[in-house]
Amino acid sequence: MREGPDVNAVGTAIRPRTESAPQRALDERELLERVKARDVDAFERLYRIYQPRLARFLTNLVKRPQLVEEVLDDTMMVVWQTAASFRGTSKLSTWVFAIAYRKALKARARWPDPVEDEQLDTRASNDPAADAELERSGIRTALVTAMNKLSPEQRAVVDLTYFHDLGYREIAEILSCPVDTVKTRMFHARRRLKQALSGKFSDGL
Repeated sequence: MREGPDVNAVGTAIRPRTESAPQRALDERELLERVKARDVDAFERLYRIYQPRLARFLTNLVKRPQLVEEVLDDTMMVVWQTAASFRGTSKLSTWVFAIAYRKALKARARWPDPVEDEQLDTRASNDPAADAELERSGIRTALVTAMNKLSPEQRAVVDLTYFHDLGYREIAEILSCPVDTVKTRMFHARRRLKQALSGKFSDGL
């Protein structure tokens, strides 16, 4: 019988079932309750749910592909180790992304110099709600390229808004900053993105 989860042994991400956001949130909360009881299978299922979403988010922040998996695994190990501390005062996804953001900042402090932009993995996440519309309009690839010109804080706000469909209040919880700070970062980010994008792409921002 296993004593704990082997994060690296978890398989590649699976495409989530088609279901409503409230139902997904409920399923994730049920998995976390099992994780609190040290259910390794539940942890691995939770990992597969969050892996594509966190990979998309972390790729934009650490800008070092070789660090994305490390930071993602560190994040999920914190989830495993501190699951009992989650009290439900925020959404589970907010809590997980906040952990990932703090881990990403620490990784950037260790490795501040980014790799070349073309080495980054700019594939869409496995979250249809987050990427489908952007893919249809053709803006996603152009947006990712333009985002490389933003600061890490601005990239985080844009990524969580456009690719994860989160509101300013939830983003503020993840980034541990006031809502007005999120709005200010988005204002400046949109201005820079419109300068970097052209034609129909900039009209959608």
